[in-house]
Amino acid sequence: MTKKIIFILSFLIIFASFVFAQKMKEKPNAEIAKMLKEVSAKRIEADIRKLVSFGTRNTLSEQDNPTRGIGAARDWIFSEFQKISGVCGNCLTVEKQTFLQQPTANRRVSQPTNLTNVVATLKGTANPDRVYVVSGHYDSMCTKPDDPTCDAPGANDDASGTAAVIEMARVMSKRKFDATIIFMTVAGEEQGLLGAAYFAEQAKQTQMNIEAMFTNDIIGGVTTFKDSPDRNSVRVFSEGVPSIETEAEAGTRRSVGGENDSASRQLARFIKETADLYSPKFRVTMIYRRDRYGRGGDHIPFVERGFSAVRFTEPNEDYDHQHQNLRTENGKFYGDTIEFVDFEYVANVTRINAASLARLANAPARPKNVGIVTARLGNDTELKWDAGQETDLAGYEIVWRETTGAIWTNAHTVGNVTSFVMKGMSKDNYFFGVRAVDKNGNKSPVSYPKPVR
Repeated sequence: MTKKIIFILSFLIIFASFVFAQKMKEKPNAEIAKMLKEVSAKRIEADIRKLVSFGTRNTLSEQDNPTRGIGAARDWIFSEFQKISGVCGNCLTVEKQTFLQQPTANRRVSQPTNLTNVVATLKGTANPDRVYVVSGHYDSMCTKPDDPTCDAPGANDDASGTAAVIEMARVMSKRKFDATIIFMTVAGEEQGLLGAAYFAEQAKQTQMNIEAMFTNDIIGGVTTFKDSPDRNSVRVFSEGVPSIETEAEAGTRRSVGGENDSASRQLARFIKETADLYSPKFRVTMIYRRDRYGRGGDHIPFVERGFSAVRFTEPNEDYDHQHQNLRTENGKFYGDTIEFVDFEYVANVTRINAASLARLANAPARPKNVGIVTARLGNDTELKWDAGQETDLAGYEIVWRETTGAIWTNAHTVGNVTSFVMKGMSKDNYFFGVRAVDKNGNKSPVSYPKPVR
C-alpha cells in the first residue's frame, strides 16, 4: 500500500509539473502575426534609397534645399508620416518638434542651429496617457561629424533605423492599441544625441508617462557579414544598474542583488520573449551593457532621465562602412552606401520591434511599487504591489528564476490580488518579479521588487 501511495503521489507531482509548465507557454496573437506579414522589405528598401538620395543628412547641412541635406530629409519624412496618417483616417498626429541648439562643448555644433525631430503619434484607445516610443535617427555623417558638405549617405547609420520606424508607422497605424505609440525620427544624434535628449527632457518636464523606449540604430545587417554565424539575430542593449540610481538604492542593491534587474533589462527580456514567440528563426541576443564600447545611442538620454529604454543594433558592425568619407584606398572602398544594406534583415528587426510594441501597448502597465517583504526571516517569500487601474485587468503572475539565470524561467498565476506568499520558496534562493495580465492574456513586462518591511 505504501509503494502504491508513493507511486500515486509521484504521478500527481509529475502531472502537476506538466500542467504548471503548460501555463508558461503563450500562443501568438493572430492579429499581431498578421501585422508582421505586412512588413515589407521592398518598402523599407525604397525608403532607405530615398533617404540616401539626399546626398547628406548631416545635422549642420542645408535646411532649405528641396533635394539635398537634412532639411530635404526632414520634409520628406514628415510628408511620409502625413501620407500614412491619411490612409488611416488621420489617426496619426504628425509634428515637427523644432528647437534651437546652442553650440556644444564637444564642438560638433559650432553655431546656433535649428534641429527638428519628426514625430507621429498613434493615440491609445483605452489608456492613452501610457506611452511607448520607437525611434531612429535620420541624420548622417562622414569622418568628421561637423562637416556639412561631404557626401554622407548613411544607408545603414541610420537610414535603416529611420526606414524601420516609418514602416512600423505604416503597418501599425491600421490598428488600434490600448496605449499610445510614438513613432519618432530624430536629428543631431551624430552631434551628441541632441534630438533625443531634447525630446526626453521635454517628456520629463511634462511628466509624460513613457513606459518604454526603443531606438533602432545600425540595423542594416551589413552584407559584408552575410556568412556570420550570428546573421539571424539582432542585439538588444540594456543597462543593468539604472543611470539614476541613488546612493541609498545602490546600497540596497549591493545587499540583496538586482544588478541585472533594472526596468530597461526587464524590457530587454520582454523583447526577447516576444522574438521567441513571433520570430523563432530570427532571434534577439540580449547584451548586458548600456551600449557598445566608446559609442552611444538615442536610448541613453531616456535612461538618464529615468525612462526604461533599449537599443537595437546588428550583431557584426563593419566600421569601414560607418562614419567614413566616400573613397577608395588601396583598392578598398570606404563609406556607408546602399549596397551594404540587407533589406530583409532590416525587415526582420522591424517585425520584432512591431510585435514588441503591439504586445506592450495592448497589455496592462507593469505593476507599480512591487515589494518583497523582509520584515521577518523564513523560507517563504511574500510579495506585494499596487492594484492596477485597467478596466480589463485579469490579475497577476509571479515569475522567478535562479539567481544565476538570464531570463525568467517560471511563472505562477495568483489572480487579481495585491499580495501573495510563495510557500517553501526562500527569497534568498531566487529572483522574483511580478507582471500584470489582462482578460485577453496580454502580459506586461516584469517589475522587480524592492525590499519593504
